[in-house]
Amino acid sequence: MGRKGRISGLGVSLVGAVCLTLGLSGCGASYDTTSPRSAREHAASDADRSTPAASKPDVLKKGDGANGKGGASDKNGASDKDGANDSVDCAVAKCVALTFDAGPSGNTPRLLKILKREKAHATFFMLGKKHIEKHPDLVRRIADEGHELANHTWSHKILTKTDSDEVRTEITRVQTAVKKLTGRTPLLMRPPQGRTDERVSKICRELGVAQVLWSVTAKDYQTNDSALIEKRVLDQTKRDGIILLHDIYKGTVPAVPGILAKLKKEGYTVVTVSQLMAPAVPEPGKVYRP
Repeated sequence: MGRKGRISGLGVSLVGAVCLTLGLSGCGASYDTTSPRSAREHAASDADRSTPAASKPDVLKKGDGANGKGGASDKNGASDKDGANDSVDCAVAKCVALTFDAGPSGNTPRLLKILKREKAHATFFMLGKKHIEKHPDLVRRIADEGHELANHTWSHKILTKTDSDEVRTEITRVQTAVKKLTGRTPLLMRPPQGRTDERVSKICRELGVAQVLWSVTAKDYQTNDSALIEKRVLDQTKRDGIILLHDIYKGTVPAVPGILAKLKKEGYTVVTVSQLMAPAVPEPGKVYRP
């Protein structure tokens, strides 16, 4: 189920190409990764062995990926409100997870309006400094509208270059702030620039958060061309993937309606990261990457 973050069997040039394509700045680090699909299949296999057939649900309810039960509780980052995708089984449906980093920001209200209109849920990996602390009402709105709350550290420090005590502070400050605002504690954390290693993973395990990387990036931090952002996303998207966008750049949110429309036309169901993994529950310390 796991695989190494460093792909030793490939040539250096090919590994570099993979890093550039995905925008994973920490590709040189060595760490175990698990795909959401693999986690889902493993959990489903365990459930098949332990659950009598007559008692198995027909589908997985929204929130299962957060707490393994029929709905989300106030202990985690998922919400049961505003029912987009109330029933989704990504073993059957053609799913892709939509994620947004580094907000909330002044662009987020427009994004939330689009997602609500399209009945789509996303996972928001939120920054603390100048974002959570500046837009507490948006953090509450993200939760209230049924999206998944996740952690992107307090001030976007590169965790692999930060001492262990400060790594803990970067993560726990966001956990505490989100819990105070919403009553929910995030289960997921995305390390800035995707940089992680065994030390960071150990700290995440201690703090109760899993790490989430991605398979699709529009590199929207390099361009405000919404048509180009849309094209990059659609060109890279595959089933069980994780899309990375940022709701802090002005070209990104205008690209979202086209992305959602075309994904729907291609048969995709847009879900949160926890929904993509369900019935698996994010395991603290693990690094999930499609």
